[in-house]
Amino acid sequence: MKLTIHQIEVEVAHQKIVRNVSLEVPDKKTVGLIGANGSGKSTLLKSIYKSIAPTQGTIYLDDLDVLKAPNKKIAEHLGVVGQFNELNFDLTVEQMVLLGRTPHKKMMEADTLYDYQRVQEALLRTNLMNYKDRSYLSLSGGEKQRVILARTIAQEPKIMILDETTNHLDIRYQLEILTAVKDLNITTFVALHDLELTADYCDYIYALKDGELIAQGVPEEVLTEALITEIYQVQCQIYENPITHKLAFHYSI
Repeated sequence: MKLTIHQIEVEVAHQKIVRNVSLEVPDKKTVGLIGANGSGKSTLLKSIYKSIAPTQGTIYLDDLDVLKAPNKKIAEHLGVVGQFNELNFDLTVEQMVLLGRTPHKKMMEADTLYDYQRVQEALLRTNLMNYKDRSYLSLSGGEKQRVILARTIAQEPKIMILDETTNHLDIRYQLEILTAVKDLNITTFVALHDLELTADYCDYIYALKDGELIAQGVPEEVLTEALITEIYQVQCQIYENPITHKLAFHYSI
């Protein structure tokens, strides 16, 4: 399933946060969104999953008009993993993951064997089988993120949005989450701060500054020293890691 965004603009408190953004996330590709804090990344993503209403533009999942379709219909296709996942009530990990089946069920419909099979599969993919009877509120931040990812996997989305999901997580949890998502082989749109992770996991990158797209392309084209200096206001040296042979970055002010 392909995500297409055309001329999206978003205003918050009479300030234009996203300015005339058009982009495409092809079927079964992982596309990254980079930009400094306040560049409009999360606002743009929130407009896609209808947490914020854009003031103009269109958003489509293949031929499905996101801005006009019912939320339940969107949730049958689109899954979201955000960075803040606190609750005021408690459930077990298994119960949390089972909530991912909600978009596919009618009102008061009982959970089925198929639902529980999808939950077990999601727990296995996220290495959470030993946690399934644990209290969600008792978990660490990284463990909670894996639970939310498992819930989204159980939802069986065709497109997944990761809204700065790996922020504040240690390296292990970042790698576990991004690897689990990549292994799903579905369309993924992800906002990241870590440029090395962006280079490693993304097939294509869009760069946002002051709410506008200023660059796009494959990682080697977009992640240049000049662009990183423009976006983040730091000096940057890019080199090839001699062990992994992947892009590595050194920053200075």
